[in-house]
Amino acid sequence: MVDEVRVRALNDAEIREGDYVLYWMTAARRPHHSHALDHAIARARERDLPLLVFEPLRAGYPHASKRIHSFVIDGMRDNAAAFDEAGVAYLAYVEPEPGAGKGLLLALAECAALVVGDDYPVFFLPRMLEAAAEALEDAGVPLEVVDGNGLLPMWHADRTFLRAVDFRRHVQKTLPGLFAPPAAEPALAQVAGAEVPDDIAARWPSAIDDWPSIEALDDVPVVEETPGGCVEARRRLRTFIDEHLEGYEDARHPDDTETSHLSAHLHFGHIGAYEVFEAVTGGRWKPKKAPKATAKREGWWGLPAPVEAFLEQLCTWRELAFNGACFMEGFESFEGLPDWAHKTLDAHRGDPREEVSFEDLEAARSGDPIWDAAQRELLETGFIHTYLRMTWGKKIFEWSPSPEEAWRRLVLLNDRYALDGRDPNSYASLGWILGRYDRAWGPERPVFGKIRYMSSDATKRKLHMKGYLERFGEQGSLL
Repeated sequence: MVDEVRVRALNDAEIREGDYVLYWMTAARRPHHSHALDHAIARARERDLPLLVFEPLRAGYPHASKRIHSFVIDGMRDNAAAFDEAGVAYLAYVEPEPGAGKGLLLALAECAALVVGDDYPVFFLPRMLEAAAEALEDAGVPLEVVDGNGLLPMWHADRTFLRAVDFRRHVQKTLPGLFAPPAAEPALAQVAGAEVPDDIAARWPSAIDDWPSIEALDDVPVVEETPGGCVEARRRLRTFIDEHLEGYEDARHPDDTETSHLSAHLHFGHIGAYEVFEAVTGGRWKPKKAPKATAKREGWWGLPAPVEAFLEQLCTWRELAFNGACFMEGFESFEGLPDWAHKTLDAHRGDPREEVSFEDLEAARSGDPIWDAAQRELLETGFIHTYLRMTWGKKIFEWSPSPEEAWRRLVLLNDRYALDGRDPNSYASLGWILGRYDRAWGPERPVFGKIRYMSSDATKRKLHMKGYLERFGEQGSLL
């Protein structure tokens, strides 16, 4: 069974007689290394019931686009093949137009003993889960959601951490006792596959192959070089370990290639944190042998320096973002920035600014070659190099008429174009640009006040980016 700290009952309905257990897959979109799938299998075995896996994709979510749809549907195809091989019923439903899938979850739940879903703390998913829990309770069907997002259960801490060093100490204290990997290969052979009722299959056909004709999707181009799905995620993980992990510790320049390129696959749940952790550490870290917490970035894991540098990102910064998403009020909003940041931003609200229109920013026409290259990378690839994302965000703030408008622009550009956007890590990174998880800096500057200052000129001096600028530095609009 999955540790109960990862499971939340979202309504008060009791498990009942039914034809199957329904797993509603919305965040951990993978057929392996999944706490939610493990829990659904366990519930099915408890009741001696078959399992039905249901993975939907709405057409009307914020920033729905060809880019995002293509990535998610790549994963659906991988999942369909995996569940078919295991003999488990799997229904992948892609809405042909916004609202077409209304009622499908309830229709499937009519014959279910219970519904198991994925827990996720940001974007529209919390509101969706809340609404589904209420509707299912009215129908007498329980909804249990399972957190499969990180190494630590995201709801266990019951407090907000404001500094990475404090959260790192928390990880080192608590992870050994909470380390509980999901099954690498879930026991799908031990459950029978349910059948999708004929009337439901007829009313809500899959539409996977017809998705390019969905008129409601924004025309953001598909990134052909970055397909989605668990198969591609595993390929990227192997490539990273075999070819790039050794140089990861020193990889900070845009011309470097020693990154995992897994952020989008982690975001959509095509791969999980535990699988990445086990592969990167080679199984060499044992929770029972973990030393006393030191809060130091190096040495606690007892692993090679490049591995520890990667774990700092995976186990400290990524999980810190999920902690903030769960416990920090206004985490996805401008209002959720720290008090000191609001104070200094207000003090400099009237400072003269060199404004650049949103239309010019979106089209990579700011006139700043470094910034335009970063924006062009986002438009073309769905990503921005980690260090350049900081400069990119600071300049958007500097060029916006108000701090609130800067936040709106940051979120809109990131959520619309980034494959790894709409994620706790996205909102943590955007918040850092305006002071979250940071401190007040001096000297106090116009516009920025005590917010950490960064400039394109300094970025160019610090980083190797000749090759990067050759690829993304061409002038002109891509829109």
